[in-house]
Amino acid sequence: REIVALARSRGVDTIVDAAHSFGQVDITIDDIGADFVGLNLHKWLGAPIGVGAMYIKADRLADIDRMLGDDGPLDRIESRMHTGTANFATWLTVPAALDFHDAVGPAYKAARLRLLRDTWVSAVRGTQGIDILAPDDHDLVAAITSFRLHGRTTKDENQAIVRELFEQHRLFTVWRTGLARGDCVRVTPALYNTPADAARLTQALKAMAARG
Repeated sequence: REIVALARSRGVDTIVDAAHSFGQVDITIDDIGADFVGLNLHKWLGAPIGVGAMYIKADRLADIDRMLGDDGPLDRIESRMHTGTANFATWLTVPAALDFHDAVGPAYKAARLRLLRDTWVSAVRGTQGIDILAPDDHDLVAAITSFRLHGRTTKDENQAIVRELFEQHRLFTVWRTGLARGDCVRVTPALYNTPADAARLTQALKAMAARG
């Protein structure tokens, strides 16, 4: 929000990619403060894959041209978000997904996800052979944290870790690349995960690190 305010004070528009924050942490559009916000509704809100949303502040609609050939009303966001042939069935799930999110409670949901993350991270941080690639400051990290088994920086090595965690421990993780110091594995707990799942991850990682 501070960055948005600083940019606005200098006449700079801000477009916020809130794909991972919205639904993962206790935050609202008003908290973000930007005039333009992109939202992903399947990552943390539970809607089907492919469902997203774009927020444009009402008094900024006039600054965004309509899509070429779109004759929708000028005062409606739909004319700025032409989607072609849409999967309306997935759109119809959004109210139920939002209702469930509200029923759980954004603050409780964020606390639960941080608990799951902190459970495994605190147990393996400092373990020889395991590098945790995120801080513990809750202002800087929520549910997602990546790790690297020390010295294993290639795509093949990290994809092998992902396969072992899934095939031997039934733990789903994802390989990620593009980092300055090599590839890594990302762990993303979901609301339905339990502390027991985090404990299984801890045991698996310590065993893998011990093998060297």
